[in-house]
Amino acid sequence: MKKLAVLSLALLFLVASVLTSCNTIKNANNTQKGTGIGVAAGALLGGIIGNRSGNSALGAVIGAAVGGGTGAIIGNKMDKQARQISEALPGAQVERVGEGIRLVLKEDAVRFNLNKSTLTAQAKTNLDKLVPVFKENAETNIDIFGYTDITGQAEYNLKLSRERAETVKGYLVSKGLAAGRMKTSGLGVADPIASNDTDEGRSQNRRVEFAITANQKMTEEAQKEAK
Repeated sequence: MKKLAVLSLALLFLVASVLTSCNTIKNANNTQKGTGIGVAAGALLGGIIGNRSGNSALGAVIGAAVGGGTGAIIGNKMDKQARQISEALPGAQVERVGEGIRLVLKEDAVRFNLNKSTLTAQAKTNLDKLVPVFKENAETNIDIFGYTDITGQAEYNLKLSRERAETVKGYLVSKGLAAGRMKTSGLGVADPIASNDTDEGRSQNRRVEFAITANQKMTEEAQKEAK
């Protein structure tokens, strides 16, 4: 009975931590967002957001939070990188969340040839603008998520989205980025950000998203600085 009570209290504390973190993320500035999420709460919150919103990039960013003074230091570095990305590619959707960055490149920024995973010339030009920023901020991990609209068979779209995410990674590697810092996922028709009932909405859903988070080296350096 005593063990059950202790477990219940622990669970309530964890839920309270998550809810507090939600309010922190909503109301705090970027540096405070990095401070306000603990390891356990951040990981759980990342899972909740990743599942409920259907946005794996957002879930990956929040789930990677370490919190405390270390998180504040990482948050400052991510603030800078987010500004650099916005300046390099003004049309990109850049969101600072927790201790990382969610970057959304819609079809107007990264376009593929119809029903293929080959990048258009314009897509390469836009990715080229991001390369210097990614190189300067080498102590980050980059998760790449590919998406399609609802047109066509679900299995085909899943395969196509995976190939397109791999293509983006391959192009960035060809420009000098380390392959080991990048992971890819193809999510097909999942996680629409607009209605699939209109041409404009389907165009927005055909996109690539990036989750940019601190790697182990950045985290360790931030831990030392926090002490």
